[in-house]
Amino acid sequence: MIALLYDVHGNLPALDAVLADARAVGATGWVVGGDVALFGAFPAETVARLRSLDDAQWLRGNGERWTAAPAEAPGEGSVPGAIAAAREALGDELVAELGRLPESVALGDDARAWHGSPAGDVLSFLPDPAPSDAELLAGVTERRLVFGHTHLPFRRVHEGIELINPGSVGMPMDGDRRAAYALLHADGGVEHRRVEYPVDEVVATLRERDAAWADAVAGRVERAAF
Repeated sequence: MIALLYDVHGNLPALDAVLADARAVGATGWVVGGDVALFGAFPAETVARLRSLDDAQWLRGNGERWTAAPAEAPGEGSVPGAIAAAREALGDELVAELGRLPESVALGDDARAWHGSPAGDVLSFLPDPAPSDAELLAGVTERRLVFGHTHLPFRRVHEGIELINPGSVGMPMDGDRRAAYALLHADGGVEHRRVEYPVDEVVATLRERDAAWADAVAGRVERAAF
């Protein structure tokens, strides 16, 4: 059984709660789906915890790409400050290593995991069907895609292709403050799960940084919404 861990965003308490839950129900493998450190209160500690996992497949999200190449990131809002903080916490070597992660990993013969979609790490699917689905799936041959980026857990099928978003471990955006992840069972079944963690403590830690980016992120974590 594989645990699908997406969009942790440096939220170590949420990650620890998810890892404990996943191990308790028998997870033995892991997919680390990108955006592990950026925008978080505990970027280095979160990466270290994830690197301690055995049998883990990692892929790169836009967070890793932006942190390694800040010129590719948006230059407004909370992004530049968060990138600077993440680069300082992680160090040049680790930032570069994370930036070299693959864009996708295979999950068996007929499934593949991406961060956003095959079309790009900031282009992703929404819970409801959209005209952009066909463009995002152009050239796809797999029958199952796992992805994150939007922080919205769901499962749906588009023209025979199963689309699975496990949700965000560290920064859910669906109004539910609990950490979100999913399990891929040996029989192919998918189980979405939610886990309690000390949200208010993480919010307080972010606000203690006295930085505009951290205050913006604290609000998102607190509300489970942008």
